[in-house]
Amino acid sequence: MTGLPPPSKKKLGLVIDLDTCVGCHACAVSCKEWNAGGFAAPLTDEQPYGKEPSGVWFNRVHSYEVAAQAAPVESLPMADPVRSCGTASAAAPACGSANAAPQPAMTLHFPRSCLHCEQPACVTVCPTGASYKRAEDGIVLVDEDKCIGCKLCSWACPYGAREYSPVEGVMKKCTLCIDRIYNENLEESERQPACVQACPTRARHFGDLGDPESAVSKLVAERGGVDLMASLGYQPTNKYLPPRPRRDGGGNGDGDNAPAAETLDSKALPPVLRWLDKVLSR
Repeated sequence: MTGLPPPSKKKLGLVIDLDTCVGCHACAVSCKEWNAGGFAAPLTDEQPYGKEPSGVWFNRVHSYEVAAQAAPVESLPMADPVRSCGTASAAAPACGSANAAPQPAMTLHFPRSCLHCEQPACVTVCPTGASYKRAEDGIVLVDEDKCIGCKLCSWACPYGAREYSPVEGVMKKCTLCIDRIYNENLEESERQPACVQACPTRARHFGDLGDPESAVSKLVAERGGVDLMASLGYQPTNKYLPPRPRRDGGGNGDGDNAPAAETLDSKALPPVLRWLDKVLSR
């Protein structure tokens, strides 16, 4: 079985904001486009326009309907966003920290990819050493020359982040676009994973989560970022930011307890915005 390197100081990973993700799948498409010709290429597609299409995707986005929550919740199991948010059950609580008010129904978009765990089970079960964790930055990769396609890593991964390519007979996974983030021929602003670069709502962030002073670490601390299924002990590097509490915009029958509607003081706006407000208010 494959051993793990000592914990590295540098831990490159993603921070995904569930509050601003709109489920547009731009991350999945841009990931597919970049990696189809990169380190893990090719990413196969079989019968893409047929009745039973199949293929390799490193990013997948799942959408869930979260039922309205009528009563406040003292605590929510945000250590497991999929279990607490990814359910259509009427009893499912809305996502977030301790809520002080009822939450309306909402749609939650949940992007899923490799979490580049500190203690990855996919690495320790690999019989050939094909699955490995880099000591210098904590990224988990697959050496396809050593992979025999036994699928042990996919069975061991609780996040479903491994992809099997039946065409090549090997396992594939997210590489954090190592051929992009370390590419000195690119502008520094472009040295980010393709999914981060493409996200139109800036719901994805990339950086060193081992550095408490990095922008991503500060974002996690500020928003209460969480590990996915932390109780399993794999210590994922990637973090998820829970959705902020929502407020019902319609009448909820609470009378005096209903939050006051926000009003816009048009006189305080610049002239151009006052004109625009007047036009749109007709």
